[in-house]
Amino acid sequence: MSLLAVLNQRQSIAYQATLLGGFTLLAAALLVIGDLTTRDTIALRKAEDLKASLSQVLPPALHDNNLLADPLTLPDADGAPVLVYRARRGLEVTGVAYRVSGPGYSGTIELILGVDPQGRVLGARVLSHTETPGLGDKIELAKDDWILAFDGLSLGDPPPERCAVKKDGGDFDQFSGATITPRAVVGALKRGLEFFQRHQVALTAPAAVSVASDPVRSPE
Repeated sequence: MSLLAVLNQRQSIAYQATLLGGFTLLAAALLVIGDLTTRDTIALRKAEDLKASLSQVLPPALHDNNLLADPLTLPDADGAPVLVYRARRGLEVTGVAYRVSGPGYSGTIELILGVDPQGRVLGARVLSHTETPGLGDKIELAKDDWILAFDGLSLGDPPPERCAVKKDGGDFDQFSGATITPRAVVGALKRGLEFFQRHQVALTAPAAVSVASDPVRSPE
């Protein structure tokens, strides 16, 4: 191969590498720009979705505060932080809500659980899951009213030994061909009520009054 051919080949390789690098940088820049321009919108949509879910387990009639404005963080049984949203009328806590989860058939089932100050379930809703359509997805209120069976229940009602699906000797129905899914939900909600019991004092304590937020007017 002649010297000219070698130089031309090297120039061609360098050109292709430069071109590839340029396209890579351009793609990366577009991704960054896209992330920056949509980040606020995505955060807003997530907040709206969370508010909608919270309103189903902490009805608006229970509170006059912004549920997202004053969350409380407490440790679960494993020490992991749990973010708690509190419903209040004035300074009085009228309910709390937080996420609970359990291992389903096809992955983790995420739920939001609402509890009143006495430890009774105000409501529970599924936030996300990957269960089998037509079987496990009956945990969604849009597909079945099964999840409503937990409304009004507490850690002692039913007794702990009956807080399970009927196949395991408990009080709650399972789905035909999909026992693992309802079992996971029942277990997650039971753990959620145990969390409330452990932290009931902190969860239901009246809100503190901030003196700094109400400055005294100077005499005119």
